[in-house]
Amino acid sequence: MEVHTTQCCILMGFLCLLYPWSQVCEWREPEELAALLDLELRENGEPQHQLLQRIRDVAKYSVKTNHPRFFNQLFAGVDYHALTGRFLTEALNTSQYTYEVAPVFVLMEDEVLSKLRSLVGWAEGDGIFCPGGTMSNMYAMNVARYRAFPEVKLKGLWSLPRLAVFTSQQSHYSVMKAAAFQGIGTENVFKVKVDDRGCMIPEDLGETIELAKSQGAVPFFVHATSGTTVQGAFDPLEPIADICDRQGLWMHVDVTDSVTWNPHKMMLTGLQCSAILLKDTTHLLKHCHSADATYLFQQDKFYDSSLDTGDKSIQCGRKVDCLKLWLMWKAVGSKGLEERVDRAFAHTRYLVEEMKKREGFELIGKPLFVNVCFWFIPPSLRGKENSPDYNDRLSKVAPVIKERMMKQGTMMLGYQPQGGRVNFFRMIVISPQLSHQDMTFCLNEIERLGNDL
Repeated sequence: MEVHTTQCCILMGFLCLLYPWSQVCEWREPEELAALLDLELRENGEPQHQLLQRIRDVAKYSVKTNHPRFFNQLFAGVDYHALTGRFLTEALNTSQYTYEVAPVFVLMEDEVLSKLRSLVGWAEGDGIFCPGGTMSNMYAMNVARYRAFPEVKLKGLWSLPRLAVFTSQQSHYSVMKAAAFQGIGTENVFKVKVDDRGCMIPEDLGETIELAKSQGAVPFFVHATSGTTVQGAFDPLEPIADICDRQGLWMHVDVTDSVTWNPHKMMLTGLQCSAILLKDTTHLLKHCHSADATYLFQQDKFYDSSLDTGDKSIQCGRKVDCLKLWLMWKAVGSKGLEERVDRAFAHTRYLVEEMKKREGFELIGKPLFVNVCFWFIPPSLRGKENSPDYNDRLSKVAPVIKERMMKQGTMMLGYQPQGGRVNFFRMIVISPQLSHQDMTFCLNEIERLGNDL
């Protein structure tokens, strides 16, 4: 009976993921949702029919990120080959630290990382899968600091001068988190100006580096971005790399030193799947993070102990994140992945052209990527751009439309203020399940939800 119950639960969970939900979400207030789910954990277990209902409820009240009208994040949609890899990963339940407990996945991770590096342009190098892009960025900063000041591993922060990190005004907040986490300090993260498109201005980077030096700080790390979170901007990597070369600084993202690659976003592997790739061939990752745990990394094993990659990681137990990417890549090939990207850009162009035909949609620049940023100007505000309360009133439009769409469950897209711009929508167009009809629906729905504002 226990085995039968488990099998039914697994099957039900899988079917819930495949079910073609009509709504993106079933919004409930927190108190109501907690009561509906009956979250309390009790002494005795529950019967099979109760567990199956629990599974239905979890699926029903969760956000359907694989719904074609989920435009809210930098991930969306589902690839069923990758999903199969995710199920198999969970079923096998091993840790990616030694060849003896994960022989298949040690070899698989090495192959996948090698392929990713080759696409960056490196014939050799290093890398590791990390639990998300934030951690990959933290790895890059930590390795860069270790290369510049290897004594930090033994002697700690007291042995270091004041360090300086450089990143654009629109870079991901993980740069600030990394500086705080590693004891560098957020005040030592120098923000470089961006142009109207959101791209870092190289000339300002050079000036900001000199400013940091004049304040007694020692520059060591430049974080560039290829596809910023909001506008999807690409920093000009070549001039930034030239500055880093002249200054002797570690550059993250560009082919100079290291890259964070997040296949769980546009490549659709599912969360989480992120890799830190390095051009380095001197084993900086291992030297920086190793603790030589003798119960795991014995040097007298009966196989080549260099296959034990766990000491490159700051973790001990590490989830297998390569299988879902490998299986998907095997299924669709590089050409299939390329076609998905091309299709996403085609959908983005279609959306932009449709917006231009409609009154009330105001684009924030031409999209550089699949991030479409825009304001919806309701009829009550059109032609009143010079009114003293225009920006204040416009700032309230996106939050109200977002609330309405979520409470009705029709779709999801994000909004935010940025710099001097009041709240605007950010629509991410990446799901392979998308059609032109879905994007037309989105525009119609924004008009329906916002025309009375």
